[in-house]
Amino acid sequence: MVAVRESLPWSLAGLVAGLITFMTLVPVHRPFFSSILQRVALAELPAFGVMAVALVVILAYRIALHMRLSPSIVTCGAFLAFVLSLPRPLTILDPLGYLHRVGESGLFLGIIIALAVGWTCSAVRERMSSPLIADSTGACVVVLLCLLLFGVHVSLGNELIAALTPMGRLGDTYVALLIIVIAQTLLWTFGVHGPATLAAIITPLYVTLQMQNTDAFTHHQPLPHIVVVSLFLFVFPGGAGATLPLAALLAFSKVERLRKIGRLTLGPALFNINEPLVFGLPIVFNPFLAVPFVLAPIVLATISYFAMASGLVDRPWQYMPSSLPTFAATYLATFDVRAILLSAINLALATLIYIPFFRAYERHALLQLQDDKIAA
Repeated sequence: MVAVRESLPWSLAGLVAGLITFMTLVPVHRPFFSSILQRVALAELPAFGVMAVALVVILAYRIALHMRLSPSIVTCGAFLAFVLSLPRPLTILDPLGYLHRVGESGLFLGIIIALAVGWTCSAVRERMSSPLIADSTGACVVVLLCLLLFGVHVSLGNELIAALTPMGRLGDTYVALLIIVIAQTLLWTFGVHGPATLAAIITPLYVTLQMQNTDAFTHHQPLPHIVVVSLFLFVFPGGAGATLPLAALLAFSKVERLRKIGRLTLGPALFNINEPLVFGLPIVFNPFLAVPFVLAPIVLATISYFAMASGLVDRPWQYMPSSLPTFAATYLATFDVRAILLSAINLALATLIYIPFFRAYERHALLQLQDDKIAA
């Protein structure tokens, strides 16, 4: 999970590079700037295919470092196994269309292959004295297995695409949304990076649903899904736990230590980066702030889901990175001005939820300062 967390940001470079390249190559016979949205929509899924290729290489390398395996052997083995497992048939004459298909399952496939090679190499090492031979043997086992499947015309990529179809229908529900939100925030309160821990399960699935919305938008059809990656832009302003209001409240605290933390973390929180706040305040194992940290996203998820289900706000059709400020990200994900209003309402609700818990925590900090002065 640590390797997945480290690899996903780096592999986003493949997504960006593919998106920029394919926007000029998609079959849109209109002036570039007047057709920019259509070009982005058509280029996104092929760009995720490029991201999948980058991910399998970077993830295999990071796994090798963490498990103390040979990075070159594990990375090469994972890449070969990944290529052999790609969706079939391979349409060389239509590379853009083929990458579109790779993008449907590539992230899942890359994670599975990289983990399989890493675990196999590690298992073989326990039975061989030579690390180099053990790593080579483990990588060859996975590559040969993928080659065997390739020879009998079985594609793991195709199987994943077929498996994701019913999963997508099950996953696009209000209950699924609540489970994800609660799991992520609860993990954080115990010091576990929730999004990174669940990334291997959540990200590929909900990116796939996001791409289905993108495809529907491109063909002027109703968007089929609400629970997609970009929906969480509405749920987590400031990062997991919707902590942007908390950082703002801390910045004006009566307690100097809390005030300094708030002012240091408010800037990153505007870009949905809240690890400094979660571990610096801390929120981890904090009985005062754990409740609003979990409760606020639940309320925001509920408001956002039903606002979109009822048609009050358009569903997100475009993937937007979480590092964009909330108002910009939610608008660009939907191109609906009402998304900005929904984000403002969510921020106001999160602020109201955090205020009483923050005040209690602040009073507790003041009492501690007074006790320290008396003791001194």
